[in-house]
Amino acid sequence: MTAAALPPSGAVTVRAPAKINLHLGVGAARADGYHPLSTVYQAVGLYDDVTVTEAEEWSVELVRADDDVPLDGENIAIRAGRLLVEHHGLDLAASISIDKGIPVAGGMAGGSADAAATLVALDRLWDLRTPDDDMLALAGRLGSDVPFALLGGTALGTGRGELVEPVVDRTECWWVVVLSDTGLSTPAVYGHFDTVVPDAAAEPPLPAALLAALELGDVPGLGAALDNDLWAPARALRPDLVAIEADLRSMDPAGLLLSGSGPTLLMLYDNVDAARRALADVTDLGLRASIAPGPVAGVHLVTYGPA
Repeated sequence: MTAAALPPSGAVTVRAPAKINLHLGVGAARADGYHPLSTVYQAVGLYDDVTVTEAEEWSVELVRADDDVPLDGENIAIRAGRLLVEHHGLDLAASISIDKGIPVAGGMAGGSADAAATLVALDRLWDLRTPDDDMLALAGRLGSDVPFALLGGTALGTGRGELVEPVVDRTECWWVVVLSDTGLSTPAVYGHFDTVVPDAAAEPPLPAALLAALELGDVPGLGAALDNDLWAPARALRPDLVAIEADLRSMDPAGLLLSGSGPTLLMLYDNVDAARRALADVTDLGLRASIAPGPVAGVHLVTYGPA
C-alpha cells in the first residue's frame, strides 16, 4: 500500500462486514410500525471500511461515489457519531470517509455496518471507552441490524432484530453473492409483505432445524433450512428475480437465499472450489457476483504497517 492510500495521521479506520439472514421470519406489523422478527444473522466476508478524523463539523464522503447513499445529516454514519457524543455529553465532530465493498440497497446491511464501524472508530479516536452494553444500546437506537454488525459471527435476532444473542455455528460456508444493478426499497418490501401476508403471526417462531444444522456444522442441512418470509413480496416487486433464481438453482447449490429484503441472491456451497466454479457460471450469464466466506468476525480496527 502506498503512502497516498493510507489514512491521514490521527485517523482511525474500522472495518465492518456485510450480514445475511440465514432465516428471516416476519410477524405482523406492531403498533409502532416495526415488524417482530425471528432471524438468524451471519456475517460474511464483504466489507466497508470507515475512516474517521476529528473535525470542526460533521461530514461524510464516499471513496467511490454512489447516488443512492445520502451525504448529509441523514447518513446513518453521521447519526451514529452524533448519538455517541450526545451519550457522553460532549461537543465534538468528525469527518467520516466510507470505502464501500458491501452492495448498496442489496439487503446486506451496508448502512448498518457503516453505523457500527463509526461508533467503534469514534470511540477509539476519542478514547471514550464506552461499555459494551452501552454501545449495543446505542446501536439498537440506530437500526435493527446495527447491533449485530458490532458482534459479527452468527447470532439469533429477535424483537425487531436488534436483540441479538450469539449462537453456536460450526459451519464453514462459501457464498456466491449475486448482485443486482437495481436496488430494492426495504420499506416497500415490508409494505408488500403486509399486503400478501395479511394474517402474519404476532410472533414468528424460532428456526429450530436451522439452529441445529449450525450447531452440527451441517452445511447441506443448513441449505435445506434457509428461509426468508420476504422472498415472496420481493419476487412480486421484482419479477426479473424469478428467472435468475431458476438459473442459479440449476448450478446445484446447497441452498439458495434472498438476502434480507433483497434483491441480492445468495448461493451456498461447502467448499471454495465449488463456489468458484459457480461464480464462473454466474459471470457467464452476464451477472455481477463475488464470493464471500462466512461466518466472519464483526467490526474491527484496521492497522497499517509501513508502506
